Amino acid sequence: MARVLTPDICVIGAGSGGLTVAAAAAAFGVDVVLIEKGKMGGDCLNYGCVPSKALISAARRAQIARTGSELGINADGVNVDFAQVHDHVQSVIAAIAPHDSVERFEGLGVTVIQEAGKFVSKDEVQAGETTIRARRFVIAAGSRPAIPPISGLDEVPYLTNETIFDLTVCPEHLIVIGAGPIGLELAQAHRRLGAKVTVVEAERALPREDPEATALVIESLRGEGVELLEKTAVRQLSGTDGEVRVVVEAGDGEREIAGSHVLVATGRKPNTDTLDLEKAGIAYEHSGITVDKGLRTTNRKVFAIGDIAGGLQFTHVAGYQAGLVIRSILFRLPVTYDRDIIPWVTYTDPEIAHIGLGEAEARSRFGNKVKVLEAKYAQNDRAQAAGATEGFVKLVVGARGRLLGADVVGASAGEIMNLMSLAVGRKLSVGQLAGMISPYPSLSEVVKRAAISYYSQAPSNPWIRRVIGFLAKFG
Repeated sequence: MARVLTPDICVIGAGSGGLTVAAAAAAFGVDVVLIEKGKMGGDCLNYGCVPSKALISAARRAQIARTGSELGINADGVNVDFAQVHDHVQSVIAAIAPHDSVERFEGLGVTVIQEAGKFVSKDEVQAGETTIRARRFVIAAGSRPAIPPISGLDEVPYLTNETIFDLTVCPEHLIVIGAGPIGLELAQAHRRLGAKVTVVEAERALPREDPEATALVIESLRGEGVELLEKTAVRQLSGTDGEVRVVVEAGDGEREIAGSHVLVATGRKPNTDTLDLEKAGIAYEHSGITVDKGLRTTNRKVFAIGDIAGGLQFTHVAGYQAGLVIRSILFRLPVTYDRDIIPWVTYTDPEIAHIGLGEAEARSRFGNKVKVLEAKYAQNDRAQAAGATEGFVKLVVGARGRLLGADVVGASAGEIMNLMSLAVGRKLSVGQLAGMISPYPSLSEVVKRAAISYYSQAPSNPWIRRVIGFLAKFG
């Protein structure tokens, strides 16, 4: 039966960003309608962060068992039960799902509509038989895998991040198209779980990351047996389920790679095509919906957050943006989305993490005022004890020692990045990091070592020596 709802806020999309807006608004007693056509929890819970990290954790356990001999621990071989790994991944999703469920949000007072939503005017959305006329709308409809126009791809069975976690048998030979974070994380995990793996990348692997940090990750993957082909184009695919052939071309000519499975990991596409955005006067491009610094669209009643708003596509970005939108809608506070304080992590082994300005970008903005400080994991006692000495911390520092950005590559880089996120977000100086008391021994001490190097020339400074000499005269 047709019905009309008039909530204060209508949220389209029940992924990380949409759920955060709905829960926060409902907590303040605001009338909220939440529309979701697919699974509650969105891509992160069902096809992204959660299942991938569960798979990576299982693969890491296998690798630790294989390499324990370096520390004197010798296992009698590693037996991977891939079906049980699959069950582990699904159990992790199931354990988290109730927190994102329809039942929980209805219990919070949110009206949940499990239909596809689309705009019918500037202030109306249609979802099934329901028309929603809200004071404000928040579009958080996410993204999906982008499928490249490769000859033969549409005739070959292929995997994406939305289907690879359904496998209960380990691929014999997994061919991964794309060497971004998703491609490399899943390539390494499947290699550790027993698959032969080939990765094909048209440009260079992890193009957003510091080249020196990326080199360590690539060295590690190749050392584990992953074949990584950079500057190599995929020309054609053919074959059937379990027998796939991929023709690739590099500077030395063409070659054919035979594999059992193909994973397409060539980026994401925003879910703008089913929303009828034109009817609401909302501008968008191929990269996503156009928003201003306060995340408003060209329709002042509508905000867009998360993957669909373009830019960085991470769960924590959607959560951060959701908080900004809540402040704007409920409290009328001015808000500004600041990309420079967004951290990210690629969960390969070693992990690679980044925040703020990289070295090249900082120098283009601030010229010779920029200093780059570096400390290696090999200089850290905890890393030595754990046998995890590959890696480094790089701090990008501006005028008066202000921290502009950081790169970390190595064990637990993602955890160390929490400290760097606080430092960059709160505009701390390198002096404040150098003065930090860090428990010994811990990997995070490598950050302090890098910060202290800012003052490495102080002992040889003649003026400082004269001051010390003068003060010494007073006893």
